[in-house]
Amino acid sequence: MGVSRLMDLLADSREVIRNDGVLLLQQLTKSNAAIQKIVAFENAFERLLDIITEEGNSDGGIVVEDCLLLLQNLLKNNNSNQNFFKEGSYIQRMKPWFEVGDDNCGWSAQKVTNLHLMLQLVRVLVSPTNPPGATSSCQKAMFHCGLLQQLCTILMATGVPADILTETINTVSEVIRGCQMNQDYFASVNAPSNPPRPAIVVLLMSMVNERQPFVLRCAVLYCFQCFLYKNQKGQGEIVSTLLPSTIDGNSVSAGQLLCGGLFSTDSLSNWCAAVALAHALQENATLKEQLLRVQLATSIGNPPVSLLQQCTNILSQGDKIDRRGSKVQTRVGLLMLLCTWLSNCSIAVTHFLHNPANIPFLTGQIAENLGEEEQLVQGLCALLLGISIYYNDNSLENYRKEKLKQLIEKRIGRENFIEKLGFISKHELYSRAAQKPQPSFSIPDHMMFDHEFTKLVKELEGVISKAIYKSSEEDKKEEEVKKTLEQHDNIVTHYKKVIREQDQELEELKQRINTLTSQNEQLQATVTQQVSQIQQHKDQYNLLKVQLGKDTQHHNSHSDTFQMNGIQMEEVSKLREELEEWKNKHELLQGQLREKDAVIEKLKSSQLEMGTTEQSSQTSKSGGLEHNNDLQKELEMLRTQIQLQSAEISKLQIENQKLQVMTPNTSADPALGDSGAAAANNSEVEGRLEQEIKELKSKVKALCEEKESLKQHLDSSSSTVAILQDEKSKLQQEVAESKKEQDDLLVLLADQDQKLSALKIKLKDLGVPVEDEDDIESGDQGDEDEDGDEEEQD
Repeated sequence: MGVSRLMDLLADSREVIRNDGVLLLQQLTKSNAAIQKIVAFENAFERLLDIITEEGNSDGGIVVEDCLLLLQNLLKNNNSNQNFFKEGSYIQRMKPWFEVGDDNCGWSAQKVTNLHLMLQLVRVLVSPTNPPGATSSCQKAMFHCGLLQQLCTILMATGVPADILTETINTVSEVIRGCQMNQDYFASVNAPSNPPRPAIVVLLMSMVNERQPFVLRCAVLYCFQCFLYKNQKGQGEIVSTLLPSTIDGNSVSAGQLLCGGLFSTDSLSNWCAAVALAHALQENATLKEQLLRVQLATSIGNPPVSLLQQCTNILSQGDKIDRRGSKVQTRVGLLMLLCTWLSNCSIAVTHFLHNPANIPFLTGQIAENLGEEEQLVQGLCALLLGISIYYNDNSLENYRKEKLKQLIEKRIGRENFIEKLGFISKHELYSRAAQKPQPSFSIPDHMMFDHEFTKLVKELEGVISKAIYKSSEEDKKEEEVKKTLEQHDNIVTHYKKVIREQDQELEELKQRINTLTSQNEQLQATVTQQVSQIQQHKDQYNLLKVQLGKDTQHHNSHSDTFQMNGIQMEEVSKLREELEEWKNKHELLQGQLREKDAVIEKLKSSQLEMGTTEQSSQTSKSGGLEHNNDLQKELEMLRTQIQLQSAEISKLQIENQKLQVMTPNTSADPALGDSGAAAANNSEVEGRLEQEIKELKSKVKALCEEKESLKQHLDSSSSTVAILQDEKSKLQQEVAESKKEQDDLLVLLADQDQKLSALKIKLKDLGVPVEDEDDIESGDQGDEDEDGDEEEQD
């Protein structure tokens, strides 16, 4: 109740009351999740955003700053409020905050403070410590509303203060981290230069430039790491700029900048470039193999050397090169790059061992007793040597696993080796880097470890320690089990390929069924169109019949006139002939009617025979039954027409009888026959009647021909439907056979999975770490949760 009254103060028209209400809510919501939720659900977001808009967004005064601080209290580490903020479409209202003008000179201190808090508020919503699902939904919302595009505009603008630019880079980093859609957009952003350059290249120029501020270089490195996080497409694009076939001598690429920073005389540039290149190889064995092809020209006249060889050369030279900054920092960066490169890549390990100077250098570094600063280098050298043993495929005879273990036993000692390996995780800077992904260091000399590398150390430290103490027999057993697993994996891959091919065949069959179904629908549409045409012809026939009735009445009226004027016996004989013709047509129509009845009986019998088929075929045949019903309706209409015609014939017969009775009377009257005017009139009427009778005969003949053609169309349609039904039944039988084969393959796959699980259990009993697929998929999420827990403990 009290919080509700306080919330009413935010809508007070008196600014002093409103501002004091904001300050009071700031104090109440600090570190109190319950009050934060109550305030949020009392419509606080809506009111605070309205106040920020009224005060002028980033150009506002201290009131905007107070509102932003209150928003941070409500959203930071409060998942329910963050979800409410996103679902309330309040992210879209943040876009106008970052609409800065073209003239960016003369930024006031209050504007810088406001914009800094606004950027921090965006980072609260997409922080890596938030649940992955909530962070991903906020990232997508920021892309769709144009907030990311607005941030990139500030990033590429000129005249922006350095601290705002640094915070903007950090904000863009977390908005794109792990979101493929946002990462693809960021890769397409170009700087407003001539010629235009990708934003990534411009940022990397700042990272390897020792004149830039330290915090800005750290922000660029974080942005590059976030761009490559779970982004294999982006990793491939970065590595491709180093390969010989894609190098463009006319423009500066990201790969060239990284190589330049890796081999410069500035130790911080060396470290940043090494970590950035390691992120381009993170969890991507294909790119690790491709990077082995990179060749570097060291000096004029000397042959080119590989990038791997050049890294080991610089590492072995150590303090001989005069560098600016920490002497240890360069070696730590190169060792982290080499450990990331060689981990889980046997081919890279083979290339590394092929250089005979590498193993003596590592063993010499580990065996020496050096100061505290050098202990970190010793630990990383021990980790690199352990990776060379653990991921060794024994392809080089002189550097097999067993020989390397014997070398450690003789030169270093196993206990001493494990102790030096533990120097890494015990270091204070290691613990600090493991807390969160963003590199945050007070001075450049503290920049030693990368967050992702701490995960790799945590993963490999235990397995390397076990591998050092394993005997040769255990290694052989492990190799045999691995070979067996590889064989089973090949079998599973083969069956997966077979299943994939069968799925493709099923898809093709489904497409064929869909094609035939569409053809069937087209034929049915054609039949429907023909039925409509038949109906039109029937309507025309009915019109003609009506006209025939009118002509008959007209003819009867004229026949009375003929009787009165002395019609001759010839007219009576013509009418008899017409009657005979109508009788013949009537018999013909009755014969056609009998044929239709026979067709209907056949269709009914075929319907009874096909009554036991599958439900899918019944559905397809229902169209044929409907078609038969249409034929029956048409026959019924033809029967009615025949009945009407028979009625007309009977009428004509009655009229003929009347004419026969009246003919003698008219012939016996000589007075009427002698009239010349009447004879002329009779001849004119007779001509008109003959012409009308001819026209009616031609129309009846045309109707009969149309009827025959329509009958042929109906017969052809019914035969086409039957053919389609046969093809559909065959396809259904093929689909059933394919499903049966797929079930058999699934049974075989289940057997193989059981064998694989048994072998994995054996491996675990032997002490070999085996990762399940579920563990691999949930690895990233688990790591993020562990990072969040460690941060809370700190």
